[in-house]
Amino acid sequence: MEQAHRERLQELAQFLKTRRDRLTPEQAGLPSEGRRRTPGLRRGEVAQLSGVSVDWYTWLEQGRDIQVSAQVVESIARALQLDADERKHFYRLALQQLPSGQAPAENVITIQLQRFLDRQGASPAYVTDPQLNIVGWNKAACLIYGDYEAMSLRERNSVWRTFTSPYVRQLLRENWENHARHRLAQFRASYGDYIGDSGWIELIEDVSRVSEEFRAWWPQHDVLSGPEGRKIIHHPSAGLLVFEQLLFHAADSPHLVVTVNLPADEETEGKVRELLGGA
Repeated sequence: MEQAHRERLQELAQFLKTRRDRLTPEQAGLPSEGRRRTPGLRRGEVAQLSGVSVDWYTWLEQGRDIQVSAQVVESIARALQLDADERKHFYRLALQQLPSGQAPAENVITIQLQRFLDRQGASPAYVTDPQLNIVGWNKAACLIYGDYEAMSLRERNSVWRTFTSPYVRQLLRENWENHARHRLAQFRASYGDYIGDSGWIELIEDVSRVSEEFRAWWPQHDVLSGPEGRKIIHHPSAGLLVFEQLLFHAADSPHLVVTVNLPADEETEGKVRELLGGA
């Protein structure tokens, strides 16, 4: 069995176990049997709820190379009460229906997209690739989140920067953990398309070496897509800034995601314009 396929099966196995562990019998509509030695549902209970044999589900959670149908995947997803992002991730891992996972070689944004970013004015805007590397940005984004132009390629990876940069922690303060968990869950969801890719593995190993939080949260297999919602920033010179986040895919580069942080109030917009005026 090739390495990438083996790693995909192990990722699937670990994902299922984490989802099973978080679900109680009561939540699943099963009778409680008193105190349990381990949290969550038993494999046999998931098998029962999914309409499959205990042996078959056990093999799936052990990462064995067995045939899986879309119907069974859907049954297990319902039994484990997966949300929309988790169900999508499960389908990717179990059915391998998406592309092989090599990111497009060209991550240079178009002139038109850069023009769009520049015209956002007081709205910090940037573009990320599937690995969450920042590949395009506007002036407001640099003034608030850091000078991307001066950063190395690794420093422009938002997962690396979230977990290693003191400046990011300073910007987010008490909101850092929520942001970091959200960013990690976005990264994990994308990783489902790129399991076994050496560039992704290297990044995961590098962040794991330097971040205790990343090491603790990575095995939890949380997956998310979509914006963070309201973003509260404590800028060292502008002070408190509040943004609402908008995400969308670029039509001419669908593997890229455009993020625009819209000032949530006039005060924030005024502060960003002051920063732009003084730059």
